[in-house]
Order: sequence, then structure tokens, then C-alpha cells
Amino acid sequence: MKRQNAKVFTILALIVLFILVYLAQNKLDPYKIRILNLGAIYVTLGVSLNLIYGFTGQFSLGHAGFMAIGAYVTALLVLPPYYKEIIFILEPLAWPFTVIHAPFLIALLCGGLLAALAAFLIGLPVLRLKGDYLGIATLGFAEIIRVIANNLPHITNGALGIKGIPEFTNLWWTVGVAVVTIYIIKGLVNSSYGRALMAIRENEIAAEVIGINLTYHKVMSFTISAFFAGVAGGLFACLLTTIDPKAFMFVMTYNILIVVVLGGLGSITGTVIAAFLYNFLLEYLRPIEAGFQIGPIVFPAIPGLRMVTFSVLLLVLIIYKQRGLMGGIEFSWQAFFQFINKLFTKKKPTEGSPS
Repeated sequence: MKRQNAKVFTILALIVLFILVYLAQNKLDPYKIRILNLGAIYVTLGVSLNLIYGFTGQFSLGHAGFMAIGAYVTALLVLPPYYKEIIFILEPLAWPFTVIHAPFLIALLCGGLLAALAAFLIGLPVLRLKGDYLGIATLGFAEIIRVIANNLPHITNGALGIKGIPEFTNLWWTVGVAVVTIYIIKGLVNSSYGRALMAIRENEIAAEVIGINLTYHKVMSFTISAFFAGVAGGLFACLLTTIDPKAFMFVMTYNILIVVVLGGLGSITGTVIAAFLYNFLLEYLRPIEAGFQIGPIVFPAIPGLRMVTFSVLLLVLIIYKQRGLMGGIEFSWQAFFQFINKLFTKKKPTEGSPS
């Protein structure tokens, strides 16, 4: 398919997405909108983690830390100054946060930039490690951020957290940020920079031999990934309207990692599908924890049964689809129309066979 045609179809798809977002935002109930918002936020988180893990091959477990940085910075910037005086009861809020009040977009960008700066600073020493050692180091960073947030009452309000955050997050913001994230990271992956990242993933020694600067590419990939995680953290804070250090424990990184592995390492399309599938399953499996009945058999209420059921489904999927839902396959208009053509075109009878 010609590139010009692909651009036209992409624009049409974005128009359809615009209409769907408008209908969802105005017609669905708040509960369903919340699930869609979480799904879109997880798209941003999953695609950004896929850049460093799926495309660069660096096992990072620090996304919860970058989210926390973005969430706290965004919350502190969007809260009105008078309200900050009310909620910071343990210790007064430190200057200059007492007087700063920024629009939502500026706050999101500041949260993302601060998360990116943190990633750049720790990436220089940490990305020299490989495999599990890198995972442990980045997990340690995320835990350090959480502990700092818990013990810095004059900035984060300590264990009490920050409440009453303006609810700016809606489907326009979450879907819009997800689309921008996909566009930028897909552009990076398809560029010479992206090919260098994939060369590092396949064989670092060979990549270095052909002249690829390993440190530069790893650190930049890590920094870009952290920027989008910070922005997603800001959206997350303004969706929940309350944050505290417990919201950014290791389980948050684990959830994002599930989305990436479920969709397929190195597949942006798979990550998008897995992000919504993961959130839908978690919500729609919730009623089984209250007890249910199948025929004459009555199952009692079992706390945690939802997560057990989800884990079993995930285990079965990984056994039969070891590379995730999409493997390394990406969506393309050519493949889409070929699939539609096969679906609706009847197979012509061969010569000698009954018509």
C-alpha cells in the first residue's frame, strides 16, 4: 500500500477515534469512563516501558518511581495555593510550591521532565548493569522514591498524601496523551535511532563493534521512557484526585510489566490491546469475589479470587502464546485490508470440484 494512502487511512482512523471519545465521554456512566481512562493511562505506561524493555532489551522495574515523581509534581502544581495551606497539616509546604500554580498541561510536562531528569541521572551509572541486576537496581530506585515521598512531609505531605487534587483527567486527555506517546515512540522505533536500540537488544557487543554508542542510546531510551511515565503519573493523580506513597509500590510496576509481556515485547499494537484487556478483566472479574453460583454449586465470597482467576488466565495465555498476544507483530493498513479481504472474499471453487 502506498504511504500516501496509509496516511489518509490513519487520519480517518483518528477522526473515528475522536467521535468515539466524544460519545464515550458524554454517553457512558462515570464507572465505565474511569475504566477507559485507566486503560488509556496504561497504554502510555506500557508503550513507554516497551521502549526500554521491549525494544532496547533493558529490564527496568523503575516505572512506579517515575510515575510517583510525575504524580506529585503535577498535583503540587495544579493545586490552588490557598488549598495547599489547608491540606499540609503535618508541616507547612516548602517554597516555591506554596506560590506556584500552573495550568494542567504545563504541570504534566513539568512532571514528565522531572521524571526524565531523574532517569538521566540514575541511568548513567545503573544502565551499565544487565539483566536481573539492572532490574534490581531500578526497583531499588523506585522504592527509594516511595520512601522519600513517605518521609518528606514538607513536600509530599508524608504518609497522609495529597488529597483534593482537581479532576482534570478525562478521556480527551488520557486518549490524547496515549496517541501522542504511540506516535512519538513508533517514530523513534522506525528511525535509525530505533534500529540502533534493537541492535543493542539483540547483541550489545556486535552493536558496539559497528559503532553504536551503547551508553548514549541506553540512557536516552531510559530517559524518554521515564518522561512518558511521569506524564502518565500526572494523569493518574488527577484521575484519582488523591495520591499517597502506597499508590506507587512495586505492584504498580508489576501491573505495567504484565501489560507489556501480555501484549508482546517489542509490539506497540500488542501493548495497546493488552492495556485495555488487563483493566477490563480486572474490573469485570470483581463480582466473583462477592460469591457466585453455577447451577446447584454455590461458591462463597473469597477475597482475592479475582486476582487468582486473572493470574490463571494469564498463565494459560503465556503457555500457549509465549511471545504475547501479538508477538513482535505491528498493525499495518496493508495487513488489515488483506485480513478483511480474506474474511469477506469467498474462495473460488477449483476446476473439477462442485460449485
